[in-house]
Amino acid sequence: MALKTNIAQLNLYLQRQASSHSRYALEQILYLLMSWIPSIVGITIRALFYRLILKMDGWVAIENGVRLRFADHIRLGHGAYLDKGTYLHACPNGIDIGPNTIVMYGALLHVYNFRELPHSHIHIGRDCLIGEYTVIRGQGGVDIGDRVYSSPFVQIIAVNHVFDDRERPFVDQGITAEGIIIEDDVWLGSGSIITDGVRIGQGSVVAAGAVVTHDVAPYTVVGGVPARLIREIGVNNDQVEDKIIYMAKTSF
Repeated sequence: MALKTNIAQLNLYLQRQASSHSRYALEQILYLLMSWIPSIVGITIRALFYRLILKMDGWVAIENGVRLRFADHIRLGHGAYLDKGTYLHACPNGIDIGPNTIVMYGALLHVYNFRELPHSHIHIGRDCLIGEYTVIRGQGGVDIGDRVYSSPFVQIIAVNHVFDDRERPFVDQGITAEGIIIEDDVWLGSGSIITDGVRIGQGSVVAAGAVVTHDVAPYTVVGGVPARLIREIGVNNDQVEDKIIYMAKTSF
């Protein structure tokens, strides 16, 4: 009996790591041989050989110490960068990271679909920055547009527990997973939390520490717990004459 239980637990573990036992073996062998190699040497080796387990459009940079699960459901656009310590757990429906997007140290992108949720995925557009220790959970689907920046410790959580019945533990009441949409050119401040079912409008800014529980209109600044409108961008109050502004270099 104990042996059967142990085998069942082992199979459950493997089912939550890769698409099949053979895929698990292939992925783990490559990680064992190549995931630890530092510097530009390791980045080059992984750019060549990780094509065997995930989808790459052109050349990407994957630092040492990156953890990937369900790698065959991950696609990286040309110029994408995964910093050391990042963790991508794709599950079916997968993770799609656009061209020139940077995922910084310690970020966690987790689709985590073991309930056959129909819309689970994470899609990130081009030229985005996912800050250090950002957490994105895509059970209900997370769609992030282009040029979206998340500061460190942001949480984007497309799932919620049901807890209405006091007679039952919340773990027995199921979940909701409505999904999150973040449109182009959004800046999410450090420590902000985006809850399930929310749409963040184009060009908006979410202040540090805000908890967003409702949709955010385009070109607005919101902050607080729960987040409320602070001001509209570009309406009389965006005077920057006294500020020193530094622009990104566009050529060398």
